[in-house]
Amino acid sequence: MPIGCHAVASCLSLTFTLLLHVLDVCLSNHAVNGCPESCFCSESVDGGLVVRCSDMQLMAVPRDLPNTTRHLYLDNNLLLTIPSDAFIGLPLLFKLDLSHNKLAYLEPGAFQGLADSLSSLDLSSNQLETLDPKAFGDLRAETNLSHNPWLCDCRLQLAMPQLLLDPSSLTEVVCNTSEPEKLEAQGMPFILVATELDFCAALQRTTDVAVLITMFGWFTMVISYLVYYVRHNQEDAIRHLEYLKSLPNRQGRYEESLTLNTRL
Repeated sequence: MPIGCHAVASCLSLTFTLLLHVLDVCLSNHAVNGCPESCFCSESVDGGLVVRCSDMQLMAVPRDLPNTTRHLYLDNNLLLTIPSDAFIGLPLLFKLDLSHNKLAYLEPGAFQGLADSLSSLDLSSNQLETLDPKAFGDLRAETNLSHNPWLCDCRLQLAMPQLLLDPSSLTEVVCNTSEPEKLEAQGMPFILVATELDFCAALQRTTDVAVLITMFGWFTMVISYLVYYVRHNQEDAIRHLEYLKSLPNRQGRYEESLTLNTRL
C-alpha cells in the first residue's frame, strides 16, 4: 500500500476515535440524572458529582443542580450576585468555584446550608468591596478572596471579627481604596492595616467635625438674620425713637398755650 494511503487511513482512524470519545463524553454526561443543560457532569473520585458550568455566560446560578453535587464550577460567567437560596439542597458540596465573575453583592444567607460540607470557596477576581458576615453565616471554608476591589473602611473593620472563615483567607483582602482616603491603605493587606489604624475612630472624628461645622453654620445663619432684621428695620426704629423724644416737648408747649390763654 502506498505511503499516502497509510497516512489517510491513520488520519481517518484518529478522527473516528476522537468522535467516539466525544460521543462517549456526551452520553456519559446525559446519563447523569439531573445534570443542568448548561453544565457538564461526571462522577467524582471522592463520591458525588463534578458539575462544570464554566464559561457558559450564565447570569444566575442554575436552579436544577443535582443534590449529589460534590464539586461545582461556576467560574468565568456573568454572575452579579448570589441569592440567599442559591445552594440550598446541596448537602455534599465540598468545593465551589465562583471566580472570574462580576459579583458585587452577596445576599444574607448566600451560602446557607453549606457550613457542614463546604471546604473550599473561590471568590477571586470579582467586584466585591466588602464582606457581609450574614452572607457567610457559619461557613468555615478556606476562601480565596484575592483580586477584588476591596474598600477598607469602618464597615469592613467591624465585619472581619465576625467571620468564621479560615483565617488564612482574610490575608488576601488587599485594600483597593480606603475611607477616609487620608489613611492611605491602598495596596496593603487589610488585616495588617487594621491592627494599626482605627477606621471607625477616624470616621467618628470626621462625623464630629461635620456636626460642629453644621452647628456653626446654623449659628452664623441666625446671627446674619438678626443683623439683617435690625438693619432692615433701623429706619422705623429711628423714626419711632424720634417720635418718643418729641412727646415731652409737645406736652410742654400745650401747657404753655393754656397758661397764656388764661392770662388773657
